[in-house]
Amino acid sequence: MTNQAVVSGRLNAPWTQHEYNANNTVVGDKTQFDHDLAARITKAASRQTYYTIHYLVDRERVADAYRAYGYFRWVDDYLDQQASQRALSLAFVERQQMLIEACYRGEQPRDLAPEEQLLADLIASDSEADSGLQAYIRNLMAVMAFDAERKGRLIDEAELAEYSRLLATAVTEAMHYYIGHDAPSPHDEARYLAVTGAHITHMLRDTFEDVEAGYYNIPREFLDAHGIDAADVTSEAYREWVKSRVELARDYFRAGRACLAQVKSVRCRVAAYAYMARFESVLAAIEREDYRLREDYQDCKSLKTCLRMVWNIVSGSASYMVAGRLGRA
Repeated sequence: MTNQAVVSGRLNAPWTQHEYNANNTVVGDKTQFDHDLAARITKAASRQTYYTIHYLVDRERVADAYRAYGYFRWVDDYLDQQASQRALSLAFVERQQMLIEACYRGEQPRDLAPEEQLLADLIASDSEADSGLQAYIRNLMAVMAFDAERKGRLIDEAELAEYSRLLATAVTEAMHYYIGHDAPSPHDEARYLAVTGAHITHMLRDTFEDVEAGYYNIPREFLDAHGIDAADVTSEAYREWVKSRVELARDYFRAGRACLAQVKSVRCRVAAYAYMARFESVLAAIEREDYRLREDYQDCKSLKTCLRMVWNIVSGSASYMVAGRLGRA
């Protein structure tokens, strides 16, 4: 399929279950349609994200937060579906990038898939110059583009670092844009460390799945220096790599938690601590198993993990209160 075919064709996904008329436009209230679609995508993909948005996001930004997550969840799932067709994936990403640029120029693209309309409506709501929303959209689309391009090849240390930087910037800026938007928060490099730690952990957690799909999150330099293949996940050298990444993620979480203690929005801190707890439970499992990865970490979604989330929220809030009394908040 050519790029033009992708640009001009309608791109539907299993999420799309609404009624259309003969002109292929939505029947009924479009605003409600967008909200229902975005909320359904979000809830099906991640209940934690769904309820975080529902309960913690600033009330006036809840609908847009569902759109922001739902659109990129759809993009990611579409790319997964087309993983064996690299040219089609690249054409799809190119289309999405074109839509972003067109919408930020104030244009109104036609013949959009329902999920693409979420993006158009999202950008139309963005009235701030250089907003956190724009940082989220542009950086996360860069992540999607990188994944579509790199499938089946090795990456180097600089690419891996940039990959995490893009993802951390996107997620962090979205969090502060949607939760406690007007509350002061630190703007130094430590701002992004918690999410960088989460991304490192995410890559470790999904190693077996990613390797099978042709995504290698270990740099070429390490592989060459130790004489192993990117698929040698059970080797001692790979275990050494895992240990170094776990230690780095732990350092980033510690620094990130200290930074978050200075955030004045309680809701933002609650969301951030819960987000970190999901990944810290994975790190703990990897450490218990002497840095030998396994294919599945479903047990990390347990009651124990939920209790850890509660403890992180309580301890984080206590740290903030102490900092405030000492004049550091």
